[in-house]
Amino acid sequence: MRIIAGTARSLPLKTIEGLDTRPTTDRIKETLFNMLQADIPGACFLDLFAGSGQIGLEAVSRGASYAVFVDNNKKAAACIEENIAFTKFGAVTKLYQMDARSALSAMEGKYQFDIIFMDPPYHQKMERDIFTYLSSSSLITEDTLLIAEVSKETDFSYLDELHFVMKKWKPYKTNAHAFVMKK
Repeated sequence: MRIIAGTARSLPLKTIEGLDTRPTTDRIKETLFNMLQADIPGACFLDLFAGSGQIGLEAVSRGASYAVFVDNNKKAAACIEENIAFTKFGAVTKLYQMDARSALSAMEGKYQFDIIFMDPPYHQKMERDIFTYLSSSSLITEDTLLIAEVSKETDFSYLDELHFVMKKWKPYKTNAHAFVMKK
């Protein structure tokens, strides 16, 4: 696993061992960032369920002005800290080691994000909990792009009632990216 492009291009990143995280493959990450290339420069980026932090670090490498990482797992948080130090992005990043809902609540009034990426555990409906929280949060604006990496079977029929709209659905072999914005 590595940074694909930008100022930290080709730097290798650490990941935690075991099945606690599912690192996004380089091919999927490259596809994602090709779709986001115009939105990244200057963006304030949130990486929820961050794992190794590779998505947020890729965003900073490509010109995001700031990235916030959230992961509740102690090993993942330590891995993110190591990767932040190795990439020398400490001045433009912040890590919250807590569950996603608590972190979002703690960030109210401190941040407003341009892009929020989440990669929650599959089949636990955590993305729905996050969208429900964000539907009335000051952390997002009408221009904030929310991206969820989910299993292809994930149900998003609730988005309308939360005043969100699916802008794009990008399926891969076993998972997909859902691109969502406020109505």
